Amino acid sequence: MDQVKIGRFIAQRRKNAGLTQMQLAEKLGITDRAVSKWETGRAMPDSAIMLELCAILSISVNDLLCGEVVLVENYNKELENRLLEMVREKEQSDRHLLVLEWVVGIFSCIILFVPIFLAAFLDMEEWKRVLICFSGFLPAFVGFFFTLRIEQVAGYYECRFCGHKYVPNYKAMCRAMHMGRTRYLQCPHCQKKSWQKKVISKD
Repeated sequence: MDQVKIGRFIAQRRKNAGLTQMQLAEKLGITDRAVSKWETGRAMPDSAIMLELCAILSISVNDLLCGEVVLVENYNKELENRLLEMVREKEQSDRHLLVLEWVVGIFSCIILFVPIFLAAFLDMEEWKRVLICFSGFLPAFVGFFFTLRIEQVAGYYECRFCGHKYVPNYKAMCRAMHMGRTRYLQCPHCQKKSWQKKVISKD
């Protein structure tokens, strides 16, 4: 999506409605800095207030995402293009998240094992040994938590039996046996358990 174009469109519609940035912000229950970020293309409106924003500016969500008022005859085509673009952006974002998962996982392992290695081979008092081990365990645990969270939300898992692609809940992810990004999960569609692979696209 062209955030700069969308920002200019928001600014134009706001002025057409006779509103200042502050007045628009007050109607939406946000700060005028947030509105300023939209209009300069540095951020996008949050999905939670997008419908309310469109109602105030007398436009549709499709108009907003296109950065212009879409003519009726072009509406379906523009909507389809916008949806395809959003799917592509999500897939690209998921790929970046999965790379980040590896980075966080590697650093978490380093943070965990280096203090253990030092505690095992350096001569020190017992309480210091315990403290050093604990200092590695806590940040590593947080790191592993984030890697699991990333793996849950990025992409989908595909059932071997029915081909259904879905995002499992965090509890199921924690309990599932796994080999890399392949996990033993129960499909919510056919209810069968199988080793399911991580996929990026839902198509």
